[in-house]
Amino acid sequence: MNRFQFKPLSLGLITAGILALGSVGLFAARSQAADSAPAANAAGAPAVGKPALTVTLVQAQSGMLPLKLAANGNVVAWQEALIGAESGGLRVLELRASVGDSVKAGQVLATFAAESVQADVALARASLMEATANAAEATANAERARSLQGTGALSAQQISQYLTAEQTAKARVESAKAALDSQLLRLKHTQLLAPDSGIISGRTASVGSVVGAGTEMFRLIRQGRLEWRGEVTSAELGRITRGTRVLVAAPGGAQISGKVRMVSPTVDAQTRNGLVYVDLLTGQFPAGASAVRAATSVGASFKPGMFARGEFELGSSGAMTVVQTAVVVRDGFSYVYKVGPDNRVKQVKVQTGRLVGNQVELVEGVKLEDRLVASGAGFLSEGDLVKVVDDLTPNSAAAPVKPAQAATK
Repeated sequence: MNRFQFKPLSLGLITAGILALGSVGLFAARSQAADSAPAANAAGAPAVGKPALTVTLVQAQSGMLPLKLAANGNVVAWQEALIGAESGGLRVLELRASVGDSVKAGQVLATFAAESVQADVALARASLMEATANAAEATANAERARSLQGTGALSAQQISQYLTAEQTAKARVESAKAALDSQLLRLKHTQLLAPDSGIISGRTASVGSVVGAGTEMFRLIRQGRLEWRGEVTSAELGRITRGTRVLVAAPGGAQISGKVRMVSPTVDAQTRNGLVYVDLLTGQFPAGASAVRAATSVGASFKPGMFARGEFELGSSGAMTVVQTAVVVRDGFSYVYKVGPDNRVKQVKVQTGRLVGNQVELVEGVKLEDRLVASGAGFLSEGDLVKVVDDLTPNSAAAPVKPAQAATK
């Protein structure tokens, strides 16, 4: 069998052809890369990749924010009067007030059985009449003794006895008058009267019971006034003065303004907190029905013993703020995302302060000229590429964030 053999000239021609084909392919690849580069530069793309999110920008703004001090405390009655029986051993005949009733000063709250007291009054009157008659006789005898004093008809001892009897009779008249007054006072106490206008907050009496002197029967919130007693730390207590305005909020959401009436002169040794007494009804508190009506409207949302939160208004100060949606909280820290010239974001840690409406104070971390992502920053990470659709100026509201787009890898 004959073998096929290449001549040296044929081998050289084949090798030269292969090298020529390789050179043509390399030249074509370089030409294609050179043609694509100007197209990319003409598009002006700062970086290769698809934006992770379409965002709007916002800048921090400088302004004045109110200074407020928050505290917790309880709502209590301004003064609570304990109304009890002034005469003992009397039976409760009628109760004319119940819990929640608004009463006026001098209004009858309860009555007691007065038969025994009326009998004592009649007896005291009879005793007074008897003492008065005896005093009249003693006075007449004393006058006769005085007229016979120089004649010798009566001895000096007898004259002295008549004069002493006159003084004794007059003293018995005064004693009888005092006894009558005492019984009349007992008769007056058979009606239990309200010592002041206000709202009945408690009743322990029952009809038919026999109560002793001083037994509590009613509790009265004087003038219907309520106050909030806020607990403030000793470090902050000195910032509060008498007359400071306070906004108190009930658990149900109702709010009412108040005014500091008094700051406690002492601090609790265990909690290191001091009490601040805040009147929940501003202005004057006139006695009577007008005060009770005003207090009743307050009492619809605020009740004694209720827990409430208050904010003391301490003035205002300058601050740098940004819309709240621009701040992202991660791992217990606050961050904002600053957009650079290449439209890539940088995560910046900030320290926040006061919150007023939708504006949050930035204590440190950014400058006024920084461009920040207005909303949707929670979907971003360090170095992400974003597409800016609206560059907002300071004091402008942030536009809604557009749906996020998944970046292709």
